[in-house]
Amino acid sequence: MSKIRVTRSLEIPDPLRISRYQKIPELGPRILFFSGGSALTGLCKTLKNYTHNSIHLVTPFDSGGSSAELRKSFDMPSIGDLRSRLSALADESVLGHPEIVALFTYRLPKERSAKELCGLLEALVQGKAERIACISNPMRRLICNHLGYFLQAMPKNFDLRGASMGNLILAGGYLNNHQHLDPIIFLFSKLVNVQGTVRAVVNKNLHIGADLQDGRQVMGQHRLTGKQMAPLTSPIRRLFLSQSRDRFEPASCQLRKKNRKLIESAELICYPPGSFYSSLLANLMPTGVSAAIAGNDCPKVYIPNLGRDPEQIGMNFEQMIKALLKQLKTEPDSHFRTDQLLNFVLFDSKNGHYPADLSASLLRRWGIELIDSKLISKHSKPYYDNELLVSALLSLV
Repeated sequence: MSKIRVTRSLEIPDPLRISRYQKIPELGPRILFFSGGSALTGLCKTLKNYTHNSIHLVTPFDSGGSSAELRKSFDMPSIGDLRSRLSALADESVLGHPEIVALFTYRLPKERSAKELCGLLEALVQGKAERIACISNPMRRLICNHLGYFLQAMPKNFDLRGASMGNLILAGGYLNNHQHLDPIIFLFSKLVNVQGTVRAVVNKNLHIGADLQDGRQVMGQHRLTGKQMAPLTSPIRRLFLSQSRDRFEPASCQLRKKNRKLIESAELICYPPGSFYSSLLANLMPTGVSAAIAGNDCPKVYIPNLGRDPEQIGMNFEQMIKALLKQLKTEPDSHFRTDQLLNFVLFDSKNGHYPADLSASLLRRWGIELIDSKLISKHSKPYYDNELLVSALLSLV
């Protein structure tokens, strides 16, 4: 059977498509995002007004924040970004149980003593605390059950200050399901009626590290982002996976069949803004991701970061595109064409401040189309306007 590629002219924004999706978001397009960080939180809240079928493959390699304490205690993948994305896509109407969303987003007080925090956690497990007592059964019973598994397994020296309740519940569910993430993510999704599909790109307990151009090696996601540690002073030369956070123990992982099918079912694949290496490229590292992307004939679009990303130090626009394509072409025995991996770069030349000049002629030589559209409004500047960005993506489907 021969394949025929059908092309069409684009109008961005396309009012007819946007209006249609807004009327029936249950039948909206399957837009897939490779992203783990918080950069898409606002976009997701807007996106669910137009489609309930978006797909989010999230990196589980985060080694900072409240996830770090859980990873250290239980040798588990990071769940903070998964919890954040699930919460962002939760149904905000009464059908989505806003009281459960409020519990999942609640953080334990930082100023309380360890004894007080343990007492508060025990009250939550017993279903007596105000934040959980307002949740109806059987949902309350399920949440208390998973939270109880966490409390039972919690090390005595575990630091609960500022801990995310959603993370603790997910961790308890992970332990209760024989160290599998999918069952508790599925349950979480049903409890708050998540309007999309969220999955960890892999379920492995791995970390990322990077070789820098000055010869140094940096281990752990938290040492790359410039948020918890000092920003990098040398460009990243290579990203890799490791069994350990603090020392290099080479590792690899394979894309699972269910996630491959998700990629193959997408109607638009988006490489979104966010931490370039630790959020975007890290999601593309598992073997099989590039093959699944190349095997899908849908459009693929890259949206560059605005302003300065500490991970993109010393990179111009050409190097950004080359780094993205290099990661997508690293699979063994792969001979993917550029047009199978990336078709469009979406940006706003008039209102955006980008880390480097964007060259249409350079992209044209690679067979990539540069789409210059209004994506930044007066009230959103210097950031992307979520409504404008979502409208542009919907117009590409």
